[in-house]
Amino acid sequence: TVPTKAAFWDDGDSESDFSCPTGELVESQRGTQPRHQGMYECEYCPYTSPYQTDVTRHERTHTGEKPFRCSVCERVFAVNSNLRNHMRTHTGEKPYHCSVCNRAFAVIGTLQTHMRTHTGEKPFRCEVCQKTFGKKDHLVTHKRVHTGEKPYQCCICEKTFSDQSNLLSHKRTHSGERPYKCEACGQAFGSKTHLSRHRKRIHK
Repeated sequence: TVPTKAAFWDDGDSESDFSCPTGELVESQRGTQPRHQGMYECEYCPYTSPYQTDVTRHERTHTGEKPFRCSVCERVFAVNSNLRNHMRTHTGEKPYHCSVCNRAFAVIGTLQTHMRTHTGEKPFRCEVCQKTFGKKDHLVTHKRVHTGEKPYQCCICEKTFSDQSNLLSHKRTHSGERPYKCEACGQAFGSKTHLSRHRKRIHK
């Protein structure tokens, strides 16, 4: 018998590579066996994959189906591995440790991003100005410098911002909240930027 992909994977959500030892066309009942003659096609777009399970997961981006439900808070997910990662927010489990500083993380992807703070790697490059970033979301935010997009709007004064963190800081000008306190003199600020500027100017 030809082993199915499931025999090589810990579960259906693994990203491990699978190579069929025979090249024969065999489809498992679970749809995990790679298809040698042709590809499985998404019903809604040109996406294709040799694995039916990949296409099934992909199609949920079109249908919005989220069959995996958290037993604690009822939040739902399209992919079982995302549910497993989410469950760690309830259990507090952080199985992935940084080999440099021993900081622990619940999700391996977060650990991989964190490691760039040690290596200095910045794999995400802006195609307009060639500036590089360690995080993809930082690149997304940066691109708005070029496009002028400001998708975050203050619900009080309607001022708009390119970055959600800037909107949150701005909202504190309305609320008066100042959560960032200088440990040297006790003065409080509404944003980390203002605190950092204060430290350099007053306590350098």
